[in-house]
Order: sequence, then C-alpha cells, then structure tokens
Amino acid sequence: MSQPKRTARGPRPSSIARVPGIDYAELDTMFGYALKRAQVAAFEAFSRATSGADITPPRFTALVILQTNPGISQSVLGDVLGTARSGAMLLTDWLESRGLAERRHRPDDGRAWGLYLTARGERVLEKMRRSVRLHDQRFAARLPKRERERLLRLLERLAA
Repeated sequence: MSQPKRTARGPRPSSIARVPGIDYAELDTMFGYALKRAQVAAFEAFSRATSGADITPPRFTALVILQTNPGISQSVLGDVLGTARSGAMLLTDWLESRGLAERRHRPDDGRAWGLYLTARGERVLEKMRRSVRLHDQRFAARLPKRERERLLRLLERLAA
C-alpha cells in the first residue's frame, strides 16, 4: 500500500471511498462515520481552493473572525476555534509572523491586547474567500438548495 503524498501541511487528505465488496456493517448507520466521510470530502474541496497557500481551515476561520470582529481577544478566538489558549497563541504567532494579523492594545482597556487583520491579511483573506466560496459552492452543489439549507440547520443542531 502506498503512503499518502506529503505536502507542507502534512499528508494529503483523501476521500474515504466506498470500496466495492466491503460490508460496512453498522458503520452505514453511524452519524459520526458519515460525518467524517463528508468532512474529509469538504476538506479536499478546501485544499483545492487554497492550493499553493499555507492557509488551513482553522487559519481561514481565524482570518474571517478577525476581519468581522476587530480587536477580539486571543482567548475568545481560541473559544471560536475550539482550541486551548496555547493553540490560539500559536495561531496568532503564525498569523503575526506572516504579516496577516497584529496584536494591538485594545482602546477600551490599555492593558489588554486585541487582534486585528493587517492590510496584507485583508488582501489574503479576500483572495482566499473568493476561492474557498467557489469551491464550497461546487462541493455543496451535489445537493439541491433546499437540502443544503436543511442539512446546515440539522448540522447546527448536532453541533449545539
């Protein structure tokens, strides 16, 4: 069996394809397994959209959140991403080291720091946003609009 091709982000994702002649037993009735297969396929679409960039889904999410919530604290960003404070700090350091975001004193509390996109971060996000949106629409087009809307509502209920 060949090893997955490695990229700068680690192993290249691959679909969890259905293999003819294999009995999947109770896996075919498990939400977690179905969600994992769908998530891997969605990640592949995201990877195609960001090909050549070093932007992962959490990094893209962080850029979107920082743009729409300027001055957000690193702790709150970690909460949004579902990561520990140390993970949020590493992500913030990564964004800052690439000139995509910066820490600034918050106007409402000079002792606290807020996170802000830089002009470069805005440009990178807008470029990524168009590409990610296009690939996401292509991926979601496998379902009719009403089913997509219903699926989003149902997934939100499962995530709550």
